[in-house]
Amino acid sequence: MTNMPLEWRISKGFINYPDALGEMENRARAIHTGDAPELVWLLEHPPLYTAGTSANPADLVDPDRFPVYDAGRGGQYTYHGPGQRVAYFLLDLTKRGKDVRQFIYSLEEVMIRTIARFEVTAERRKGRIGVWVEREEKGLVREDKIGAIGVRVRQWVTYHGIAINIDPDLTHFDGIVPCGISEHGVTSFADLGIPVKMNNLDNVLKEEFNDIFGLEPRRMTLEIQDPERANQADMPAEAMPTADGTQDTSNPIEDTHPVFQL
Repeated sequence: MTNMPLEWRISKGFINYPDALGEMENRARAIHTGDAPELVWLLEHPPLYTAGTSANPADLVDPDRFPVYDAGRGGQYTYHGPGQRVAYFLLDLTKRGKDVRQFIYSLEEVMIRTIARFEVTAERRKGRIGVWVEREEKGLVREDKIGAIGVRVRQWVTYHGIAINIDPDLTHFDGIVPCGISEHGVTSFADLGIPVKMNNLDNVLKEEFNDIFGLEPRRMTLEIQDPERANQADMPAEAMPTADGTQDTSNPIEDTHPVFQL
């Protein structure tokens, strides 16, 4: 089967993480073999923590608070729960350009533009993946994360994705050091005093995804943030598909690699 239209799926209720992970892995294989179309899957999880491939056990501050799952994606510890829009992107990069850094940059841009549509300025920060909001408090400027990203690429098919904080319980992040970054905080639309409905964000997210990626596959064209560094950096193992589908471990993931850090 070829030239199948991308599936845009919005799930109701809370999706258990192991079920979502199994669905993504099965779908990624089917996309690779041409037996299923690309998928963008929007959902919410019940409260839980996930550990990426670079997770430091010391960053799991309260291991008994919520279930903890090995995500298999790049990055460190993160929280998912009600009030957070999770979007998983299962895309075939053989149809969109075999450029993992371009893919990451484009996902960040989808978040930045989506969030901007609700009058919030979210920005990239060098060495910190995800998108950040500057806030002034008691005369001091601080930066809090409003959108997170963590992906995996297998045989040039992407899975996992992004999370945008609409109105989650921010105290739930206290059980971890989010993404291994202790010097910065976490925020949400609600925390910023901006009411946003989930379905409204979903509609905007789809529009921005179509503008940047295209509901019909096309080559990614956004200019990446730091092209000179990107050309020189080693690709993490998860971004090194091989002909037989096995993982190339000649370039192991580095904790400092910006592409796969949440």
